[in-house]
Amino acid sequence: MTPRTLFTWLARAEAVTWTLLLVGMWLKYLTRATDLGVRVFGLAHGVVFLAFALAVIVLWVDQRWRLADAAVALVAAVVPFATLWVERRVERRSLAPERWRLGPDGERPATPLERVVAGALARPALALVAAALAVGLTTAALLVVGPPPVPGNGA
Repeated sequence: MTPRTLFTWLARAEAVTWTLLLVGMWLKYLTRATDLGVRVFGLAHGVVFLAFALAVIVLWVDQRWRLADAAVALVAAVVPFATLWVERRVERRSLAPERWRLGPDGERPATPLERVVAGALARPALALVAAALAVGLTTAALLVVGPPPVPGNGA
């Protein structure tokens, strides 16, 4: 998978899960019909959010993004549908090309973070398992901490 494909898929998935979460919030808070949508779509959105954040960090290291570019992409994941805007921004600025800079046929890594990313790109199946574990464990930890407080309920 290319950097462009990875970023595009996750940016769009983030927007889709925002849509689903907003529908779930509408069902819970406006119609008072059910909170199932918030529980299910909130979890899906959280998982995709973490995967998107991880991809941004990998691209920041691999493509030598400026810290400001990574920060804009990460903040965009917090604002509903902003990942669609940041996807176009990344495309316009060619920040996610068709090739991994630190891939097996790419440049030699120069820093410890670049060595981690280069190692992941050299072993994509293992990297996918590690990424899934990282996202899964982070999700589990956040579930233990609990959901954010609802405004107006003593928060």
